[in-house]
Amino acid sequence: MKKEKTFKTKTGFCHILPDKIILTKDGIIGNVSNVTVGNNITRVLTIYSTIIIGFFYFAIDAFQKGQTLQPILFGCIGLYLIYGIFNSLNNSTSPVIDRRKIKRVKFKNGMKGLTRSRFEVIFEDENGKVKKRLIMLPGSMTKGQNESEKALDIMNEEQLLK
Repeated sequence: MKKEKTFKTKTGFCHILPDKIILTKDGIIGNVSNVTVGNNITRVLTIYSTIIIGFFYFAIDAFQKGQTLQPILFGCIGLYLIYGIFNSLNNSTSPVIDRRKIKRVKFKNGMKGLTRSRFEVIFEDENGKVKKRLIMLPGSMTKGQNESEKALDIMNEEQLLK
């Protein structure tokens, strides 16, 4: 029987078991994340929607006052956030992923100092909907390169990356 393989993530650990992937949270960051986000992305999208409404309100208000730069700036930021919401609708924060339901796993290498490396796990949830779960790896300030290599080795050993 295979034993569990574990690697560090941004907010905790990822445990690769023979039948599932489990993401656990560890430390203060994990506890805060669990309180604010929980296991559903709806709260985050609701907050984004509220911010978008505010940006469009300020854009319309500035336009009515005859300003041109502010409406363009607020409108562009609002449109960018709407784009982000539509890209995030199929994201999941599920801490448990059944390995039989995984469609594919992609590794995205981070740009040093700008973005984190991450895995994108495309899977079918319990309702039969295809979802995407991001597994964010540690950043460059917390030995991110070493942890990314370790995580990549584990995912390749478990034949999750194609």
